[in-house]
Amino acid sequence: MRKYVLPLAIVVAAASIGCGDAMTDATSRLEKYATFRLTADLSSLTENQRRMIPILIEAAQEMDEIFWQQAYGNRDSLLMTIEDAALRRLVEMNYGPWDRLDGDAPLLPSVGPKRPGANFYPADASRDELAAAFEADTDEARELGSLYTLVRRASGGELEAVPYHEAFAEPTARAAEHLREAAQLAADPGLRRYLELRAEALMTDDYRASDVAWMDMKSNTIDVVIGPIETYEDQLFGRKASHEAYVLIKDLVWSERLSRYTTLLPGLQRGLPVPDRYKREVPGRDSELNAYDVVYYAGEANTGAKTIAINLPNDETVQLEKGTRRLQLKNALQAKFDSILVPIAGMLIAEDQREHITFDAFFANVMFHEVAHGLGIKNTVTGRGTVREALQEHASTMEEGKADVLGIYMVTQLAEEGEWTDSDVRDNFVTFLASIFRSVRFGANDAHGRANMVQLSFLQERGAFTRDSESGSYRVDFDRMREAMAALSEVILTLQGDGDYEAVGDLLRNHGAITPQVQEDLDRLATAGIPIDIVFEQGLHVLEGS
Repeated sequence: MRKYVLPLAIVVAAASIGCGDAMTDATSRLEKYATFRLTADLSSLTENQRRMIPILIEAAQEMDEIFWQQAYGNRDSLLMTIEDAALRRLVEMNYGPWDRLDGDAPLLPSVGPKRPGANFYPADASRDELAAAFEADTDEARELGSLYTLVRRASGGELEAVPYHEAFAEPTARAAEHLREAAQLAADPGLRRYLELRAEALMTDDYRASDVAWMDMKSNTIDVVIGPIETYEDQLFGRKASHEAYVLIKDLVWSERLSRYTTLLPGLQRGLPVPDRYKREVPGRDSELNAYDVVYYAGEANTGAKTIAINLPNDETVQLEKGTRRLQLKNALQAKFDSILVPIAGMLIAEDQREHITFDAFFANVMFHEVAHGLGIKNTVTGRGTVREALQEHASTMEEGKADVLGIYMVTQLAEEGEWTDSDVRDNFVTFLASIFRSVRFGANDAHGRANMVQLSFLQERGAFTRDSESGSYRVDFDRMREAMAALSEVILTLQGDGDYEAVGDLLRNHGAITPQVQEDLDRLATAGIPIDIVFEQGLHVLEGS
């Protein structure tokens, strides 16, 4: 079993990020968020398209109800016990009584630590019991380990799988009906077919046909991503998908600008800095790259650190057959750049390198992060199944880390080949470093936050940046940054291809934290009142007033 060692000494626990007493005043916790009003230009939409938006928002709101049950349990019984308005708002934003931007610190005195398996598994089930149940070669075991089932205790004490469409029957049925209603208004045949198939998928927990239909859509202006999708909430095994939704409007101008880059995917895959066995899979050629404005977030997507780009579907079979669609959420990206990244750079980036902090570079880094999700390998080379199955609860963290560093590696390669001219690659490097400090603040219980902790350690060890002790600012060494990105890309791609759960666990335990000096600098950001993330003012009332 291969071990990877990053030699930088780490002495501060990852959970120290965002540290503080769990019962800190709710008002001060709310100040960690910058409020952003989700609006969009609806003037180019047809009458039927405008009528679709509130219907899709209603479908998305059902994902809120389901995600509450997956993450915590009964929402209303919890909220009715909270008298303080600020505290109630904070619990609503976190979909439960734990602060997701503070290592899941309890927000209420009566609440203990958040269970790693959230509400997907019985509270009395041990990890060993669950793992043994998953490993049996039976249909029952496969159902227990499915992305789309809850695990519960039967009356006799044995574990049983409850399909999502049964466990959440009422909100699921309402969401499906809303999708069918929206489909009747869809002039675009691809969108109409997708909405109809997605409604059926919600009612059956069979998502493959609707994933293919979503990939086949080409000319739609309105879009919705809805259903159980990501596995971040299941920090016990990374097996259970959480319900979420985005209602989207395509930015046609930016989408046209981005469309050419998907044609470069096969060449980028061949050029990855790993032996051939780790890049033998060929990305699907139907991949798309488009820009959207989001008009509504719901469920898992709307909690903690907000998503600014989407790369779907997650189904490895569909990815290899059709590729993926990569959706840049342009208005949310702009909000994080203006409210968070620029102020961070003003404190932590060397003054003479701040000119390299640009929105175009930030947009490109996020874009190529999403492109990088489609590269590498989906099935291990060691016979351990898919990378997601082999790495279990670590899979999301490693995938996010891969996408980060491989995205910058690809920008570098394309710039050298003359294919990337939209920004100076130095802008991408400096903006990337500033964005690491942004993402590290998400904390140890966020896949993106953990991934960025490892990146920060690796890059510092390789001399990709230095810190000036007098100013407390960081400076990128462009040559060493380029070398370090290639080296870290190789480490992560190899670990994924090997499906080496133990080695990945060692990597995250030993290096998924930060040095005291970096912690001190992060504390400076908090003292200066720089938000950690954003929270949305959203809904039909916002759109009607935009």
